[in-house]
Amino acid sequence: MTHYPKVAVVILNWNGKFFLEKFLPYIYNSTYPNIEFVVGDNGSIDDSVSFVQDTYPSIKIIKNDKNYGFAGGYNEILKHVEADYYILLNSDVEVTPNWILPVIRYLETEPNMVAAQPKILAYHDKGIFEHAGAGGGFIDKLGYPFCRGRLLHQVESDQQQYDDNREIFWATGAALFIRADVWQEAGGFDDDFFAHMEEIDLCWRLKRMGYRIGYVADSTVYHVGGGTLNTSNPKKTYLNFRNNLLMIQKNAGFFACWWIIFARLWLDLLALIKFLVDGKPRDAWAISRAHQYVFLNIFKNAKKRKRYPVKENRTGLYKKSIIWDFYINKLRKFSQLKSRNFY
Repeated sequence: MTHYPKVAVVILNWNGKFFLEKFLPYIYNSTYPNIEFVVGDNGSIDDSVSFVQDTYPSIKIIKNDKNYGFAGGYNEILKHVEADYYILLNSDVEVTPNWILPVIRYLETEPNMVAAQPKILAYHDKGIFEHAGAGGGFIDKLGYPFCRGRLLHQVESDQQQYDDNREIFWATGAALFIRADVWQEAGGFDDDFFAHMEEIDLCWRLKRMGYRIGYVADSTVYHVGGGTLNTSNPKKTYLNFRNNLLMIQKNAGFFACWWIIFARLWLDLLALIKFLVDGKPRDAWAISRAHQYVFLNIFKNAKKRKRYPVKENRTGLYKKSIIWDFYINKLRKFSQLKSRNFY
């Protein structure tokens, strides 16, 4: 590359001093030549902001007046950031020195490619893919997201089997590269999501606008995962089930979304029963509360549906059910899914 677009690495922080101390040195040593570092604080009450100010005075600090969640927090912070590309980076991510350039090069050279992610490996076991993003995100016909390297809760070892740069359906919010002008055009994240699946909702919107989303294996980062909200927290269960249904209502075809939601309610009921059997009543109640929210806000969410005067890009949409393939057909690896079943 002879021209280097300006890149802003934006870390949303909420009481995250531990992770900032641990991972900012790696981020700060990124080798990309035209870069700005931003820490957006989401109403922290620890001393993480003063730590950044004292230790990294060249890093720009932008403060929100309260915790707006992941979605609303980034929406507020990015109003004050000027760059050609935003990189939304979780505070619990360790980066490698040359993690930025391969992704920017890919976005600059691939037609209509507006957002992308690197390879996401697990920080605590760097030989396996990390749940949030892995080798690039996909979605099935019932709105269940999955990844190359991760089907549902099953993750694969990284044996370079997904080392190709390619188009995907959604890119993880743990390390999301996106063109700033397209972020503005799409309206950013949906504030109502608060956290979880807001990046899938955004990417689905971008696909409906005719854009492309990419995965770049030439760049690797290591994600801790669950740094703010761990997997055993019922609030995470609530947000995942609620936001998935909201996302389907907003983005699936007008008639298709209703039969998908109907099917999902029955599948969610099975998940609720399993939580009860496993002795997790708070998670079961979280699913019930998620459904209550969806139906109480069904008209509000319907107003967010938009029509776009272009053909929807369905690349990365799986025509079958990943739940059926995982639990009935016993498929455990992305490579076992037949390519003909994808758009």
